[in-house]
Amino acid sequence: MSKATILIELQQLQTGFQQALAQATQPASLEQVRIKFLSRQGLIPEFLKQIKDLSPEDKIKFGPQLQEFRKTSEQEFSTKQALIASQNIPVQNIQTRDAQTQNIQISSKINLNLTLDPSSELPNQKFGSLHPYTQVIEKLENIFISMGFRIAEGPELETEFNNFTALNIPDDHPARDSQDTFWLRLPQQLMRTQTSPVQIRELSKQELPVAVIAAGRAYRNEATDASHDCVFMQLEGLLVDKNISVANLLGTLKTCLRAIFEREDLDIRVRPGFFPFVEPGLEIDMLCPFCTAGCSVCKRTRWIEIVGAGLVHPNVLRACGVDPQEYSGFAFGFGLTRLVMLKYGINDIRLLHSGKLDFLTQF
Repeated sequence: MSKATILIELQQLQTGFQQALAQATQPASLEQVRIKFLSRQGLIPEFLKQIKDLSPEDKIKFGPQLQEFRKTSEQEFSTKQALIASQNIPVQNIQTRDAQTQNIQISSKINLNLTLDPSSELPNQKFGSLHPYTQVIEKLENIFISMGFRIAEGPELETEFNNFTALNIPDDHPARDSQDTFWLRLPQQLMRTQTSPVQIRELSKQELPVAVIAAGRAYRNEATDASHDCVFMQLEGLLVDKNISVANLLGTLKTCLRAIFEREDLDIRVRPGFFPFVEPGLEIDMLCPFCTAGCSVCKRTRWIEIVGAGLVHPNVLRACGVDPQEYSGFAFGFGLTRLVMLKYGINDIRLLHSGKLDFLTQF
């Protein structure tokens, strides 16, 4: 898909959506608009799927624009839905409400002129909200889908091969010890310590090129305190194709972080790091989004460690049957729990699993 084709199709899609939304005047016709444009197989999601065919540079250029179009379309649909709902109160309900109001008015004249509004809200009503994890995961998925990635999933009960061996983690690595890993009594079975095994499963399919992200729970045998838990969330990303470089990795992560924190001036810093499954390995810090001169969140340094990344190690590619002489790629991993805590200013990881309504209703 060329740049000109993207802009033309985007303009046509915007025009078609606006016209269909304007012509919808009843709930049934509005539902048809949703199915046609916004459902899982709708025109807008299908259009975004085509972005995977673009070059990495074009994905970075057009991705945020397409993501904003999808977000705006959903907001306009919600506004129109609320408008139609307010204009389509059944006549029978109106008549019933008027009769009730009339009876109450008559009764109030007899009873010391007391008044009651039957249309007011009942007290102590409970309203649900999305969990902070859900909100951040949905936003991250939309960001990466706009850049041509797709969503992948894998089991939380994993094999030793997928969790360690295929990721180039040697047999004597400390991570395999029972102090870090929940081993099962089943042979070579464990609760995954990271979401990286999903990458192994996707690479083993050998359907190249591949660009996936995977979010989910991971398990480690750690004591629970304000900043650690034995169950936590991660988000992994993998892209394998021909001629992939560190520049592709850094451009992707910078675009993602700027979008999730809604700061165009957000910058990143790259430091060398060691991870068995990437070479070279990088540790990436982001400029603190909460201050300009240092704060308690960034420990007065202006930088926050946010992601481990690097180019996929040749041994990992070989373990999955991919020729490292022909293909290269990058991988990265977010501590999704840390990302949620940073975005919403949450200071205790235990709150995310507490089920406390006074905490959850803030979101």
